[in-house]
Amino acid sequence: MRPRPVSNGMNIIGHKYIFLSFSGLLVAASLAAFGLWGLKPGIDFTGGSLLEVEFKDARPDFSSLAKTLESELGSVLIQPVGDKGLLLRFKHIDEDLHQRVLRVLGAGSGEQGSSLVEKRFDTIGPTIGQELKRRSLIALAIASLGIIIYLAWAFRNISRPVSSWKYGLIAVVVAFLHDVLIPTGIFSALGYYKNIEVDTLFITALLTILGFSVHDTIVVFDRIRENLRKLQVPESFDVTVNRSVNETLVRSINTSFTVLLVLCVIFFLGGETTRYFSLALIFGIVFGTYSSIFIASPLLVIWNNLTQKS
Repeated sequence: MRPRPVSNGMNIIGHKYIFLSFSGLLVAASLAAFGLWGLKPGIDFTGGSLLEVEFKDARPDFSSLAKTLESELGSVLIQPVGDKGLLLRFKHIDEDLHQRVLRVLGAGSGEQGSSLVEKRFDTIGPTIGQELKRRSLIALAIASLGIIIYLAWAFRNISRPVSSWKYGLIAVVVAFLHDVLIPTGIFSALGYYKNIEVDTLFITALLTILGFSVHDTIVVFDRIRENLRKLQVPESFDVTVNRSVNETLVRSINTSFTVLLVLCVIFFLGGETTRYFSLALIFGIVFGTYSSIFIASPLLVIWNNLTQKS
């Protein structure tokens, strides 16, 4: 009979299938959301123009403003920003049409001055949008491959009972299939129900989540490596892993908590452009911390047990 982990702290490895089942449900729900609705791409990927204005007085009625602008621009998406601001998304336009839109909104500089302030205007052609999408996917692939190679090298001196390359593969697979996929599924639902778009900042958030998740997992794996090296009395791999996870548990939670405090401040007090970037990071940090403690190490144990049986 395989020995049960008996070490101080939580019996994480002994209850690994509970934690894995919970994560499996989250991943399945995220895959369903992404498969049904997909992400709602912003102008960074589709091409188009984005205009943010803030009115000095009362904000005009959305419906009447949309009808007026649609005669000039076609389809227009209008979202409120704060108490007096508006965020408008529409097709790619040139500078002449940009100025006409401002005049329609009431920003023409007459003798009495402007009735609103233009805070932001971004325009991206469809060709550039497709190139950004392609480069974003390449960046994710290169980052993942680099992490696997580095971890295989870093853990090269620990080949028993688990090969060094498995540490890197598990860290990246968990980061992608759990910590990156779950926020992606959440933003698929937000895009469908709340019309929230993703842009290059979202890709930046995913890369940051990938790096944070792998970093947090490496801390646990490194403790496993140290304990395997210092092992004097024979004990099962399950016990060593469980002890290592418990030794790094408080450190992982404290680190993530301090990061979450900063991200929450950015989300609630920051500008509109960084709000959903910080939200994606909040989800990623929460699920990344969970996976580094309750998913990555149990998978290492399961892989080792399957290898020994074969």
